[in-house]
Amino acid sequence: MNRLVALTLAASLSSVAYAAPETYMIDTNHTKPRFEYNHMGYSTQLSRFDTVKGSITIDRAAKTGSVDVEIDAKSVDTGYPLFNGHLQGDDFFDTAKYPTITFKSDKVEFNGDKVAAVEGNLTIKGITKPVTLTVTSFMCMPHPMMKKEACGANATAQIKRSEFNMAKYAPLVSDEVTLTIPVESIKQ
Repeated sequence: MNRLVALTLAASLSSVAYAAPETYMIDTNHTKPRFEYNHMGYSTQLSRFDTVKGSITIDRAAKTGSVDVEIDAKSVDTGYPLFNGHLQGDDFFDTAKYPTITFKSDKVEFNGDKVAAVEGNLTIKGITKPVTLTVTSFMCMPHPMMKKEACGANATAQIKRSEFNMAKYAPLVSDEVTLTIPVESIKQ
């Protein structure tokens, strides 16, 4: 009898130590990736993408995870429709040939119980480069309206647009671009 209790206890403890990965779908209403760059030394310009989909999988016990995000490049929003069209042209996002931007990762780094960074591959205009997103905030808790577990984060990275064949007007318009990604996701 003691052996059965010990085996049952060991099995239950091992299932806690090896919790299953949890998958969260990106909340498109609260995930709007932004990019900013210096415009001829006058100012820092800020634009965003309005249409994003994807999933985030995290295993907090194993401290692992993956991210798969797709951005509709045609949803670029500068606040000015004429400029949106300019950025969708051949010199920049070339959305006729490359309608999506993707970020894929299977390396999520933790600092204690919090996600600290996500290393992955960013693809823009068919060009893929490694990018590390630094996570500046991360929180999971029950969503008060959805009545489901939700996770949110803010992440940043620096890229060079010339590496993605978008260097027109550099260096007048900075080659360096700061990406800021506020993301919210709902557990499935």
